[in-house]
Amino acid sequence: MKRLLSIELQKIWLNKASRVLTLTYFILLLFIALIASIKFDIGNIHFQVAEMGIFNFPYIWHFNTYAAAILKLFLAIVIVSMMANEYSYGTLKQNLIDGLSKKEFILSKFVTILMFAVCSTVFVFILTLILGYSFSSYTEFGIVFSDLEYILAFFVKLVGFFSFCLFLGILVKRSAFALGFLLVWNIIEAIANGILSFQIFPEGKTAGYITQFFPLNAMSNLIVEPISRLSIIKSIGTQMGVENLKDYSVPFSAIVIVFCWTMIFLFLSYRILKNRDL
Repeated sequence: MKRLLSIELQKIWLNKASRVLTLTYFILLLFIALIASIKFDIGNIHFQVAEMGIFNFPYIWHFNTYAAAILKLFLAIVIVSMMANEYSYGTLKQNLIDGLSKKEFILSKFVTILMFAVCSTVFVFILTLILGYSFSSYTEFGIVFSDLEYILAFFVKLVGFFSFCLFLGILVKRSAFALGFLLVWNIIEAIANGILSFQIFPEGKTAGYITQFFPLNAMSNLIVEPISRLSIIKSIGTQMGVENLKDYSVPFSAIVIVFCWTMIFLFLSYRILKNRDL
């Protein structure tokens, strides 16, 4: 396992584009901290983002994981490019000639995915603790660690999404086309969601029950948007007579669905590679 990871890390680090994208991803994660410094005055009105409560425990776990998940596209590009380069530079064929089995090859890619997901999760976890203890009004131990399920959801979301990207990279072979396919699939899910919700099942929860099994939708369901959860937003909604019934918890069903899709993507990646003439 260590040998396989070492091989993949060398490939990524020796590729300038992959190295820059990986470093950019982690640097951009740090920019979440800069949100706290946003402040401005309009006449007698003083506004600072940190005072809105987004860095309060336990809400900060929700906000930071949601914001960090948006940046996952940077590592997705690395993973898709990593697979495309295997075909372009002939390293895949060379690895197989050197004795690496196709199963070990897929395993090496998945270990790299896990490494990216673990590093991202630990990074966000530490960053959240630092920001929370710096700005949160609540620092009691029970409150600080009461919403850690968002960290688990963040990890599962990254592993599932990166596995999907690996599958597309193996399927399409070209990074630009693979990323284009990812965009097209996102549009397909959105259109299907719209048709089911507004045309076929305009009433009830049937549409939501069906669409929760779509891969990208399942990943999205792991961490729903956190902005409407803010007390200030809820207060505005209450004054306007809008009742917020959204469930902000991490659904266990979504974790199971994403896990199943991850296994499916890995299996399909292996089957394609096994049956393809290299």
